[in-house]
Amino acid sequence: MYCRVCHSNRVEIFAVIDSKTYWQCVYCSAKFLDEVHFLSQDEERAHYCTHENVIGDHNYRTFLSKLYTPLRHILSTHKIGLDYGCGPGPALCAMLEEDGYEMHKFDPFFYPNKTLFSKRFDFITCSETVEHFYDPFSEFELLDKMLNPSGILGIMTNFLTDNSLFENWYYRRDPTHVVFYAKTTFQIIAKQRGWICEFPDNNIALLIKPHL
Repeated sequence: MYCRVCHSNRVEIFAVIDSKTYWQCVYCSAKFLDEVHFLSQDEERAHYCTHENVIGDHNYRTFLSKLYTPLRHILSTHKIGLDYGCGPGPALCAMLEEDGYEMHKFDPFFYPNKTLFSKRFDFITCSETVEHFYDPFSEFELLDKMLNPSGILGIMTNFLTDNSLFENWYYRRDPTHVVFYAKTTFQIIAKQRGWICEFPDNNIALLIKPHL
């Protein structure tokens, strides 16, 4: 057994809840669901289709502004971005397009354009996405390859700040959430790839790829 996020072998059982086994990495503090409990692709897609994320919804845009606002503060004009894991209602992508950025969309279920994997982007957003990664280490390797030097990876996900709250945490109860991150987790993810890690707000991580 090794950590799905950082590939450390310092992994141990964290908890068994509702007959589901969760592991924890002692090195990076990630928690992750045992793969035997993963949903099928059809089950996962069906769950996403229950989300009511409408592009023009004011409340949804306000929610996404926690990532949008700090990202816009450091993005210069004429940058090309990718909304990675955008889902069926890519509101963050639309918000950035409205600001004049050229945006592309990828989602394994709703925008499965894998030709984008060979392209390079100035910034990539992952809003409420990384907690769904079955193989986070490989996903972050791919994102690294798709980022230009000085590129920014903007992440929104609920951080686990208190292990004692895990059992009753609503985020854990979502059957499509299989990985749970702490600040330490993102610091290790950044360290392994030579990125700079910043936390401009609660549950927000900006990972910056240095200029070559």
